[in-house]
Amino acid sequence: MAAPTPVSPSPWTARRLPAVIQGGMGVAVSSWRLAGAVARTGQLGVVSGIALDAVLARRLEDGDVGGHARRAIAAFPVPELADRVLTRYFRRDGRTPGMPYTPVPRLALRQSRRALELSVLGNFVEVWLAKNGHDGPVGVNYLEKVQMATPAAAYGAMLAGVDVVLMGAGIPRDIPALLDRLAVHDRVRLPVDVSGAEGGYAVELDPRELLGTALPPLARPAFLAIVSAHVLAAYLARDEHIRPDGFIIEGPLAGGHNAPPRGRLSLDELGQPVFGPRDDADLGKVAALGLPFWLAGSYGTPERLAAALEAGAAGVQVGTLFAMCAESGLALGLRAEVMAELRDGTLDVRTDALASPTGFPFKVAQLPRTLADPVARADRPRLCDLGYLRTPFVRTGGDIGYRCPAEPVHTYLRKGGTVEDTVGRTCLCNSLTANVELGQTRRDGYVEQPLVTLGADLEGVRRLVESHPDGWSAQDAVSWLLAEHPTPRSSAAALTSAP
Repeated sequence: MAAPTPVSPSPWTARRLPAVIQGGMGVAVSSWRLAGAVARTGQLGVVSGIALDAVLARRLEDGDVGGHARRAIAAFPVPELADRVLTRYFRRDGRTPGMPYTPVPRLALRQSRRALELSVLGNFVEVWLAKNGHDGPVGVNYLEKVQMATPAAAYGAMLAGVDVVLMGAGIPRDIPALLDRLAVHDRVRLPVDVSGAEGGYAVELDPRELLGTALPPLARPAFLAIVSAHVLAAYLARDEHIRPDGFIIEGPLAGGHNAPPRGRLSLDELGQPVFGPRDDADLGKVAALGLPFWLAGSYGTPERLAAALEAGAAGVQVGTLFAMCAESGLALGLRAEVMAELRDGTLDVRTDALASPTGFPFKVAQLPRTLADPVARADRPRLCDLGYLRTPFVRTGGDIGYRCPAEPVHTYLRKGGTVEDTVGRTCLCNSLTANVELGQTRRDGYVEQPLVTLGADLEGVRRLVESHPDGWSAQDAVSWLLAEHPTPRSSAAALTSAP
């Protein structure tokens, strides 16, 4: 395919760069309410873009309390598509107690129209709601590991006017070109890693075939690559076709998924991966690339923001501080437990080397009555029915199958996986939906249990809990972080696509 004509980035790129980027956390923890509240302060609010098809479907099945989803759906530019999704999932009175949610289509290399429509609309709804009623900047965060979802998800977010796309958990070299093409409604083909194949596989999306030709003009959002190493940043920056518009340099104390330690893996006495000096990015080399960058992982205090600015960063990305905000999507009961443990000094966050089916280390808050408890984890039936983290592989006969290390062991082995890959694995897809009270109820009565992820550096939330014992808002968090830096500084490097 010939490269599309360059398009203009989002109008946000003409503004001063934000000093604070709110992290895109979990499944709907970084909800539209949280992202919108942060954006209203002038900083970058970010919605989590993971599983927004299931999030929308389940909110509709629960009756769409407050009517927010339907308000956004009414603004979708193709009403016929929106009506099909509403007809399929909306229950005016919600589900009856104990009724399971309707399954949503699982990701695949070739996705059905029903799957694509739900993904596009789910991302549109979350971003539209986050942007509604103000002109602050809103971003969406995706995982490179969830490749098969990305084209439809990003397109839905762009239809809603998303200002920035952020992506980590891999090497997002194909995203700048993807955004260029989607901005002019061109057909896209995103390469997908397939185990046992040397390449050649991709997931495709044709916007005009899906939605028709009467489509609104789109702005190309800025793209921030989330990386842990200056070497990866340099690799992405050297080629204009894969160059992002900036970087978030994320250290090993950040919540969610972390990059594995460089070199041979070693574990401490708690089974946590040991990180060392080789895992620290050389910020001087990052600054020399000439692109704006933000620092993440242990930067949730005013002092750490000051240190980031001194190091040449445009600011910081902060997660845990915002996960505890009043506008966070984290269930009230879970938030209350975290706050109680913060107040009494007992909150423990560990890096679990095995929990995530991705193979990446994953931060887990050690909360009772969650899957952090080994007994609760062992009691959960192994199954994979959402499948966002499952990966494609080549079957013996040459066709494509899908597997996940968190599915039943015998099933995984039958698909050519190894026992070693299944040890300790936890179904993040279902537990993260449970974190925001959208967990599945099984027909046998089992209710999916949560698994909370937070950053390991708790200094910021501990200090805010002292001054705000009853909790805080996103505005409170931003004001505290910016107390000594009330005006975001401008940057010589504009956050635009490099020429």
